[in-house]
Amino acid sequence: MGGAGCCPPMDLFRSEAMQLVQLIIPIESAHLTVSYLGDLGLLQFKDFTCAGLRLVLIAVAMNFALNSEKSPFQRTYATQIKRCGELARKLRFFKEQMSKAGFSPKTPTTRVEISLDDLEVKLGELESELIEMNANGEKLQRSYNELVEYKLVVQKAGEFFHLAQSSALEQQREYESRQAGEESLETPLLSEQEISTDVSKQVKLGFLAGLVPREKSMAFERILFRATRGNIFLKQSVVENPVTDPVSGEKVEKNVFLVFYSGERAKYKILKICEAFGANRYPFTEDLGRRLQTITEVSGRLSELKTTIDAGLLHRGNLLQTIGDQFERWNLLVRKEKSIYHTLNMLSLDVTKKCLVAEGWSPIFATKQIQDALERAAYDSNSQVGAIFQVLHTKESPPTYFRTNKFTTAFQEIVDAYGVAKYQEANPGVYTIVTFPFLFAVMFGDWGHGICLLLATLYFIAREKKLSSQKLGDITEMTFGGRYVILMMSVFSIYTGLIYNEFFSVPFELFGRSAYACRDLSCRDATTEGLIKVRRTYPFGLDPVWHGTRSELPFLNSLKMKMSILLGVAQMNLGIILSYFNAQYFGNNINIWFQFLPQLIFLNSLFGYLSVLVILKWCTGSQADLYHIMIYMFLSPTDDLGENQLFPGQKTVQIVLLLLALVAVPWMLLPKPFLLKKQHEARHQGESYTLIEGTEESLQVESNNDSHGHEEFEFSEVFVHQLIHTIEFVLGAVSNTASYLRLWALSR
Repeated sequence: MGGAGCCPPMDLFRSEAMQLVQLIIPIESAHLTVSYLGDLGLLQFKDFTCAGLRLVLIAVAMNFALNSEKSPFQRTYATQIKRCGELARKLRFFKEQMSKAGFSPKTPTTRVEISLDDLEVKLGELESELIEMNANGEKLQRSYNELVEYKLVVQKAGEFFHLAQSSALEQQREYESRQAGEESLETPLLSEQEISTDVSKQVKLGFLAGLVPREKSMAFERILFRATRGNIFLKQSVVENPVTDPVSGEKVEKNVFLVFYSGERAKYKILKICEAFGANRYPFTEDLGRRLQTITEVSGRLSELKTTIDAGLLHRGNLLQTIGDQFERWNLLVRKEKSIYHTLNMLSLDVTKKCLVAEGWSPIFATKQIQDALERAAYDSNSQVGAIFQVLHTKESPPTYFRTNKFTTAFQEIVDAYGVAKYQEANPGVYTIVTFPFLFAVMFGDWGHGICLLLATLYFIAREKKLSSQKLGDITEMTFGGRYVILMMSVFSIYTGLIYNEFFSVPFELFGRSAYACRDLSCRDATTEGLIKVRRTYPFGLDPVWHGTRSELPFLNSLKMKMSILLGVAQMNLGIILSYFNAQYFGNNINIWFQFLPQLIFLNSLFGYLSVLVILKWCTGSQADLYHIMIYMFLSPTDDLGENQLFPGQKTVQIVLLLLALVAVPWMLLPKPFLLKKQHEARHQGESYTLIEGTEESLQVESNNDSHGHEEFEFSEVFVHQLIHTIEFVLGAVSNTASYLRLWALSR
């Protein structure tokens, strides 16, 4: 899309006139040419490898393909694309690392030019440095976590040994005191000398210490008991705070365990069970002095490791900050280069292998800009031969391109979300600028809320230059992109709010005093009964006397419901009228006589008539029931209307309109397919082959151009398509009219 100043005055009502162009680009200037054309963004190149054409008119998003017989791995620039893919992988790695560290890429303030080769070297160095730092950091952190666990094991297991030794000494003293006293019934029958046996026959117990996850501690103890047949002694102590596991790096609640065993076979079983349960084992000594020395050494090493880890994290943070400052620029460069090489990869080499050939669509007004870009690329690349730009003649249907600006872009995107108009058709986006915000305002309708919305939108518009260069959140970015849509919504909301006379749902006498007053004090019970008109009609909007009365809801429901029907029928008629101008522009009389006319007659015979009845009822003040009129117009069209008659001859008019609506359906369905078949037969009757004069190149171009000109005419497909179109219109006329009642429902 052309930016401000690059395009002539815009014609928004129809898509731009397009032309098929051919480019012959020297290889030495091809890279720069594609880059400049991508920056211009006014080309859509044909890609025959895809099922159809794609229109991507943003930076370097252009599709070339004249060498579809080659696989992607056989094309000229496949190596460069792999190279850009590797750079993109490194950038994704950097982004993941920044996200984990809590950094976000910043929008660069200074522009530093860097080539792809220099960027490749720099990214390689940064990746190697960052990987090395991560590996060293992980090793240090694992050592730190292991030392923390080791310290806990020494402390907790040491407490157990201390308590056990204290208990043993106390029992020894108690025993000796009993030996010194007189014998009693509690005195052992055997003395200590008799109890003691040979030292060589005493059993030496071994022990293992470590930490086990608390959630596995019960199962751990049970398996140990069963595996050793109860020939162990296990002691566990709860660690109050969660511990960082050295292996997983996650916070885990653990218990310190100390298990005593006898024999190497039991030790082997215990080691296997510890490994299975993820229990970390650490060396432990029963000597108190050595335990104290170990705790001192471990505390010193923990302090050193903490200092080293903090310094490493600071250095890593500085490195990630440096990467984040240039990340967006590097990412844009890599994406642009990859798109350029992907584009070059889809071009076709000529027979001399010195030029690249491509075809594509461009707006006619962009011819001068494209030629200037080609000349600038040839000059900047020091190419001795310039690119050749020539227009080709074709029977293919060009793509649709609408020029937009910052005001109309959001409205055009709303329309394109539902469907893109065909080439040179009327652009519905122009009418959406008014209809979309106004229909929103019919529902929103409060000038207090509208002012709040307007102020918020004006803030975005006043700071749009600064905000457009910043990275916003998803919701904020969506709101900023639709700022002009919201601006129109707020303006129309203020207007409809004044009509509804609602300021945060509170009425005001802005345009004068109410036209009604109480006849006496008895009418002050929230009802319009007893009110008399004492002044001129309230000049603009709803009279404030309606608010707060018992008849407010029935009155406003009737008003807004009928107004919604009028707006809906008017907008549907606008769409039908646009189809007439499209048919007239393309000289398609079949669509005028057998699509536009029956659609206009069908819609207005039913819902246009309903709109007329609404206006007549408002003007005459009649009490006629419009529901009754429309229902019995179908069920009993010949019955008298009685009190529901709004004008003389109404019954005859209704019968005529009903017949017209019935006739309009086969009028839409049947004639058009048969007439198209007749046209096709007349067009190809007596067709014969003739010699095409010209060079081999022009012959190839003509064969490409005419490949879409002689398509098979399938009458069954055309008839089914027309049947679907007719059913959609008839059902849509009913359902869409009902859908417009949402305007009334949501404005209540």
